[in-house]
Amino acid sequence: MARDAKIMAAAYRQQQQDRDARRREQERREQEVYHRIPRVEEIDRELRGTAAKIVLAAFEEDGDPDAALLKLQNMNLSLQRERAELLVGCGWPLDYLDDTPHCPQCRDSGYLRDGTPCRCLNVYYTQEQNRRLSKLLDLGSQSFETFSYDWYSPNIWPEYGRSPLDNMRTVRAICGEYAHTFGQRSGNLLFTGAPGLGKTFLSACIAREVSERGFSVVYDTANHVFQQFESAKFGRENPYEEDPDREINRYLNCDLLIMDDLGTELMSNFIQSVFYRIVNDRLLSRRKTVLSTNLTVDSLGDRYGEAVRSRIQGEYQVLWFFGDDIRVLKRDR
Repeated sequence: MARDAKIMAAAYRQQQQDRDARRREQERREQEVYHRIPRVEEIDRELRGTAAKIVLAAFEEDGDPDAALLKLQNMNLSLQRERAELLVGCGWPLDYLDDTPHCPQCRDSGYLRDGTPCRCLNVYYTQEQNRRLSKLLDLGSQSFETFSYDWYSPNIWPEYGRSPLDNMRTVRAICGEYAHTFGQRSGNLLFTGAPGLGKTFLSACIAREVSERGFSVVYDTANHVFQQFESAKFGRENPYEEDPDREINRYLNCDLLIMDDLGTELMSNFIQSVFYRIVNDRLLSRRKTVLSTNLTVDSLGDRYGEAVRSRIQGEYQVLWFFGDDIRVLKRDR
């Protein structure tokens, strides 16, 4: 799976901050207990010195480390029982002072012995990625579970041969299956239809599900995407205060790119070539893309060129959105 370096760095910082917070809480508990029961501090000091005592005892007992070890084990058990009785006697649980790592796999380092990110760090990565996605998408309320068919008419639209309700049941099912089974064998999707029919809502549902499954997801508008390429190419001022080269790398290399509002940007030969690059490069690298637009496939071909039309027709599953504008329906209800 691809990982965004900036998001991973933020995830690692958050993990280490949480680890440090747990350590501070551990120190606070120790001070609390040691102040009230000084004997517990003495016991802890004695227990921490066990390893050195074993080495010394091995020499002092005429080279018989087994006897020394047994003696120290019995001493430790006695100290641990006394410690437990003192803690419980003052109302604390037995493990109140236990300094155990939050993650036993990596011991809170974030990485396994082979250098790969631990599962716990990947959880932080997903949380950070979702936090950033939530700035653009309402991941808090937009999910497959909250998707409502109430806004889609059951009446058949002759030009489509079916009702908006039946169509959206199919579209929602396809999107749900796509998100739940997302992986290397997944395809690409094109959402096409008028505004206010649920394209962005279902984009958010897919983004949320795929991100929570551990994949890298980038959601952005076409205008913003093309702005980054223009800034990198022509050195134009970037109003978003971002590194355009880093953003371009994210667009081309993330596991899933969701590009919204395609076709609303000011057109130019440069934009045409950039869009071809995005579509073509991601197909060649087998990275998945969801495009959302008000344009038809033929209109996309007229706008971005025959090569783009051919790749979309051959490599994308087209999902049609039609019906009454949900925003208008909500306003009038």
